[in-house]
Amino acid sequence: MTVRRLRIAVGALALVGAGIAGYLTWVHFAALQPFCVGGGGGCERVQSSPYAELAGVPVAVVGLAGYLAILGSLAPRDARGRSVTAFLAFAGAGFSAYLTFVELVVIDAICQWCVASAVVMTALAGVSVAYLLTAETGGARA
Repeated sequence: MTVRRLRIAVGALALVGAGIAGYLTWVHFAALQPFCVGGGGGCERVQSSPYAELAGVPVAVVGLAGYLAILGSLAPRDARGRSVTAFLAFAGAGFSAYLTFVELVVIDAICQWCVASAVVMTALAGVSVAYLLTAETGGARA
């Protein structure tokens, strides 16, 4: 795959993730219950848990900022920009893994939106490494 296509894939995934995190941010500040398929109350339990905030900041806002930072890291098309993209995606994937662990073990509930975000961030981590390595090994330029 070319560097250009990988860069577009990273951007598309980051936009999807920003959409998910943006929705959860809106739900938080509008004091709404997130829409979840199948009911069960998992999303509500996760969103109302103490783990839904990090130092007083909603985790959804942290996620939104992370996805937007990844989008911003695509602006410089040099090795440093690609390294920042990969770093941010891996940090996000690690944080998502931690939050998924908390959902399963501590809260004992699953939020479908959170799982979707974790899947997107994990995909971002993989694609961002391909983006970094393809460019460094002389892949087609963007």
